Amino acid sequence: MTETPNQNTKKSDALLSDFKARMKIFHSSEDDYLKSILEASTMEILQLCGEFDVLTYPLGKELIFERSRYAYNDQLEFFYPNFQESILNISFDLMVGETDGN
Repeated sequence: MTETPNQNTKKSDALLSDFKARMKIFHSSEDDYLKSILEASTMEILQLCGEFDVLTYPLGKELIFERSRYAYNDQLEFFYPNFQESILNISFDLMVGETDGN
């Protein structure tokens, strides 16, 4: 199922709002920059772990936020070694969930 541009915008805005709350960012001057970080993080985590709904799967959303936090603080090279176990666990969790439905 493909999402419409309007659905993508709503999902992007919701993710941005949640991320800003988590990071305690109260201004909007960096919103475009933060959206680009969140988009890149979402694409990377989905590619590494598998498909999931970024707003309703809390472990995946958390991993997206962590990668985004590292990117925001120019420390992205430390994300992968620090979260390798989480990436593997989520990948396995999603894989097991897929096979349960077949």
